[in-house]
Amino acid sequence: MGQAAPLHIQYAALPWRREKGAIEILLITSLKTRRWIVPKGWPVDKLTPPECAAHEALEEAGVAGAMGEKALGTYRYKKLRKSGEILPCIVHVYALEVQSRGRTWVEKKARDSRWCTVAEAVARVADPGLRRLIVKFAKKDRARRREAGGGSV
Repeated sequence: MGQAAPLHIQYAALPWRREKGAIEILLITSLKTRRWIVPKGWPVDKLTPPECAAHEALEEAGVAGAMGEKALGTYRYKKLRKSGEILPCIVHVYALEVQSRGRTWVEKKARDSRWCTVAEAVARVADPGLRRLIVKFAKKDRARRREAGGGSV
């Protein structure tokens, strides 16, 4: 048996907002394959994991807001590098309640983006681990709203 390749850590933001009482998730396309994903990237020196996720959200989707301090969870995927090398990655995902979106941002021309209902986001995202985290986030939100007397969504 060969030794497992080391996992490379990335941090991601799950950008969300509430529209007419329902959660919407902001998805972006990946640069090469054009799959629907959330903003994510590598650790940045001197930034905490949630700060890294917020930095990626601003660069890749032009959004800023209230970042959760605790990860919603993780998922794994295999990143294909330009060199052809495949890196096994673990992505720590943080909720980002979007409060503003710039008119322009670093990767605006390089990616498509779309606000989606939770059901649309789950249907568009190919990665099962990311789909699972989107569903988990929506369920937790519904439970919090019920406990707070906000009714069901």
